Parts: sequence; C-alpha cells; structure tokens
Amino acid sequence: MFILPPVERRRVGRARRCIVWRTALAPCVFLLVSCAVGPNFSRPPTPHVERYVKTDQQSFAAPGGVQTLSPAVQVRDDWWTAFGCDVIDAAVDESLTGNATLERGEATLRRSDDLLRAGAGIFYPQIDAQASASRQRYSPLRTGIESAPSIFNLFTLSATISYTLDIWGGERRQVEALAAQAESQHYALAATYLTLAANVVNAMIARAAYSDEIAATREMIGLVREQIRITQAQVTAGTSAWSAVLSLQNELATLEASVPGLEQRRAEAEHLLALLAGMYPEQWSAPAMSLRDIALPGVLPQTLPSSLVRRRPDILQAEAVLHVASANIGVATAALFPQITLSASGGLDSAVLHSLGNVSGQVWSVGAGVTAPLFHGGALWFQRKAAIDAYAESQAAYREVVLAAFAQVADTLRALEHDAQTVDAQTRAVQSAAEALRLIKESYRAGTVGYLQILIADGQYHQARIAWLQASAQRLQDTVALYAALGGGLVPES
Repeated sequence: MFILPPVERRRVGRARRCIVWRTALAPCVFLLVSCAVGPNFSRPPTPHVERYVKTDQQSFAAPGGVQTLSPAVQVRDDWWTAFGCDVIDAAVDESLTGNATLERGEATLRRSDDLLRAGAGIFYPQIDAQASASRQRYSPLRTGIESAPSIFNLFTLSATISYTLDIWGGERRQVEALAAQAESQHYALAATYLTLAANVVNAMIARAAYSDEIAATREMIGLVREQIRITQAQVTAGTSAWSAVLSLQNELATLEASVPGLEQRRAEAEHLLALLAGMYPEQWSAPAMSLRDIALPGVLPQTLPSSLVRRRPDILQAEAVLHVASANIGVATAALFPQITLSASGGLDSAVLHSLGNVSGQVWSVGAGVTAPLFHGGALWFQRKAAIDAYAESQAAYREVVLAAFAQVADTLRALEHDAQTVDAQTRAVQSAAEALRLIKESYRAGTVGYLQILIADGQYHQARIAWLQASAQRLQDTVALYAALGGGLVPES
C-alpha cells in the first residue's frame, strides 16, 4: 500500500479532523441558534436522479485493458496510486508537500479558524482594566466657587465589565456565519488538494506521451531519410522521377518540423510540474518515463448520484457558503430589534500613590442600557432584504455547482466509453499496419518488392502507433478526470 509522506499525512489528517470537528459542532450550533431570529439552516436536498447518464455502461473494454465500474470500490484519498507508477506517486508527493497554493490555502484556513474563535468571544463578558497617573491644576471657578486654584496628583486604578444580552440571537448568527465560513475554507482546501493531484497526474501522463511520440517521430524521420536515399539512387539509375524525391523531402521536413512542437509541449509539462511542486523550472528533475510505465486502472469506483453532493469538496464548499448567507439573514434581522447591555465599573482614586487602596477613594457604578433603532432611513430594513437576496443568489450558485458536477461525471463516463472505442480502433489500425509490414518484408525476401515498399509500410506503422499513443494517453487522462469528478476521496460522505 502506498504510504503518504509525513507532511502530507498531517495535511490529510487536518482535512479529516475538520469533518469530525464539523460533526461535533453541529449539536452546539443547533443549541445556539434554536432561539435566534432568522431561518435555521437546513442542508439542500439531494438530487432526485438515479444515474448520471441516460444509459449506464458498467464496463469499457479495449485491447489496452478493460475498465469496470464497481460500487464495492471506494474512492481513496491516494487514488493516483491506482496507476501503479512510482514516478507519478513521487511527483504527487513532491507537489503536495511543496505547492505554494496549498500553503496559501492553509494560511487562509488558519485565519478563518482564528476569526471564528475571535467571534466566539462575544459570548463572554468583556472585562477591561485601566490605570493612570496625572498631575492636574484644578480651578474652583468652574463650579462657581471663588477660591484659589490647586495643583494635585491623581492616581486611578479601575476596571469595567460589560455584557451584551444576545436576546435576538444576532451574535449567535454571526458566529454561526463565521463557523460556516471556516467550514467553507476547509472544503476549499480539500478541493485544492484534489485539483493539484489531478493536474500532476495529467501532466505526468502528457509528458510520457510526448516522449513516446517524439521517439516514434524520430524513428519515422530515419525511415523517410532512408527512403530519400533509395529514391535518389533510383533517380540516378533513371527508374524514378525527381518529383518523388521532392515529395519525400517535403514529408521529411514536415516530420522534422513537428518534433520541436512536441518537445515544446513536453517542456511545458515539465515546467508545470515544477510550478506545482513549488520549484523553479531549473530545480525540477525530469525522470525518464513512458506510457508503458503507467497501468490503466481496471476497477473504477461507482458512486450513487445522491452521494455525490455529500463527497465533492466544491459542492460542500458551495453548501457552506449558502449556510453563511442563511446566518447573515439572522444577523440583519436581529439588528432591527433593541439591544440590551449590562455594565459595571469600579475603581480607586487617590492623590497619593501609597493611599490608593483607601476606602474613601473607592468609586463604582452599575447600569443597564437599551439601544433601540428608531429611524435609519430604511437602511436596516433593506440590509435585511439584501441578506435575503444574497441567500437566493447563493442558492442559485449552489445549484449551478451541483449541475456542473453531475455534468462533469457524465462527461467522464462518456469519455471513457468513447476512449475504449477509439483505442480499440487504433489498436486494430496498428495491428493491420504491423501485419502489412510483415507481409511486405516476406515479399521483399522473396524478391517480389523493393526495399522502398518496406520503408513506406514501416512509416505507416509508426503513424498508426503515434495515433494509438495519443488515444491511450487520452484514456488515462479521462480516468484521472473520473477520480476527480467523484471527489477524490478526501471527504467522507456526510
């Protein structure tokens, strides 16, 4: 079994703990909001659909391997190990431990958690202490008494305590919104993990395919050069026209022109891998790799459509954003009602520092205050209306994310079906070209055809093989897309 590196285990552990934390927090949040104004948030219902596409196909067979969907197979958080390639495993580990986007996401997550803890401080009394020392000149004329002014020292030690009665639950709704915001960031980080891993695997597959295509193209270039040499000899002997040489030279130039483009795309894949690993391009080493080193996963996970909305990080993130919008309605509603604040203060005053504790210098006060909004020009009312509109906007955004997720799964299922058909056809083309090459070689040994026909047939075989490489790489990448579309296994179904 593939073992995650220590840093990655800690990161995945934090992602899992956030789900446990969320589950444990749910009853507490319920108690907090049970008597608060505004709507109590309820999770959107699961879509009432039984399948992702109209006609389900459980198996995708092609000469390169048969892929079968099975409900008994769960999406693992290290799903990329299903490709059986140590080079890919190492590249993913390298990116998960060094990616700059993940570091930024983790910092944002810590900030959200800290803001939640800071917001929860509203449920406790606010206590402050003050100490001051001053030298003053006091004039009795300010109180209507004619006497000489005096100069004295004043030392003060005091404390105040205040507490806002959250009668309407506005503060509780505010903390609820902060908790949902932190939850949203947890799922955003999980989505970043998933996207990063998928990008790394896709880039590794593309790089391997480009390397194989470059090798096959260079072999074809060698074959065409041999054809040109033979054709030039035939022209010298008067058995062939010079136009045949020109045609082959054109084919040679076209093939040679395609190699830099393939090398550029391979270099771009390598630079992308360096970026994803948090390195500069010159720091990232490119291990040798071929499509032959990558195994096609044979058994793929099959999940019910109803469970997709409970496991995909982007859907859960949109749900958390919807929760934030719901809580904000309660915050705006509570602002329409009176707020009650309890306060108390006490202190010690003295003109001499060593007498600061004397009873004669003690002062205190206890009070309660009510603040009721009377007229704000409609601001508070329309702020509540805006919060309701924001909730409707988040509902539409959530539905859009769900629809896009289902479309992505449907696309990948159809892609796997069509990839199998394409690979099957390309395999037959390679086999036909190989058989034609074999027969021509036998005819050459029998003396019925020239060597030039062998070179032509060999070129056709290499062209068919390049098309097969492209189809095989696409099949692997669409398999990656399926793992990503199903949520990548980072979030257990909740």
